Amino acid sequence: MKVQHFFDEPTFTLTFVAYDPDTKDAVIIDPVLNYEPWGSTLSHESFEELVGFVEKHGLNVHYILETHAHADHLTSAQLLKEKYPQAKTAIHENIKLVQETFKGLFNFDDEFDTEGKVFDKLLKDGEVFNAGSIKIEVIHTPGHTPACVTYLINDKAAFTGDAIFMPDYGTGRCDFPKGSAKDLYHSIHEKIYKLNDDIEIYVGHDYQPGGRKLEFKTTVGEEKNNNIQIKEVTTEKDFVSFREERDKTLMAPKLLLASIQVNAQNGQLPPKEDNGMSYLKYPIR
Repeated sequence: MKVQHFFDEPTFTLTFVAYDPDTKDAVIIDPVLNYEPWGSTLSHESFEELVGFVEKHGLNVHYILETHAHADHLTSAQLLKEKYPQAKTAIHENIKLVQETFKGLFNFDDEFDTEGKVFDKLLKDGEVFNAGSIKIEVIHTPGHTPACVTYLINDKAAFTGDAIFMPDYGTGRCDFPKGSAKDLYHSIHEKIYKLNDDIEIYVGHDYQPGGRKLEFKTTVGEEKNNNIQIKEVTTEKDFVSFREERDKTLMAPKLLLASIQVNAQNGQLPPKEDNGMSYLKYPIR
């Protein structure tokens, strides 16, 4: 299996294509749809770069996998579904809890799906499925959000989304609705750190601390020994205390309100109104 990365610099997001070069079977993980908030405009640079790679290598995309409903970028899942209608979108079944939570926050009507029906496949913890010759195991790793998963592919590579980042940056934040620093501790310490030390970890973001070059691949062993926020020896009390205090200092992601109402609906934009335009909804506090 090979892994190709794509980096969206404005949101520090990593998209991955995991593929078998012999069979051409492939999955796409966490694709990006470019969104410029000041003018509220969409563009397709990241999508086109991704498709260009898929087409160049003649890949058969079986799944579009989301590690969670992202709060910092929009997903291009719907564009990919149009391009590759055979591909299925998948996310953890707890997306229903995320949908229900944000339906209330935005006061959406009953057209806003809260049963996960907008996704092709809702995944369960421990589930194993195949994308042709590619084996995928679902590891539920909540904490950042209740629907976060790590995808263990071919027992060799773990795609952790926002649960854990490169060792010099730490972990994802836990202050979103239904997030939990305690849950994240157990997701990392009791699930990710129980994997073999040599398993590769591909992270969902890289914020390039200190201005260093882009990094996105590490190993379970490296994280256990060197993660600045949660090593294997870190206690739950120490991590939860640190994470909760740190989260109090963080600003909301710039694209939070736009991202979550689109991504919780599998990248579907709000229905067009009678003037042919779609509109996002923003609460005023």
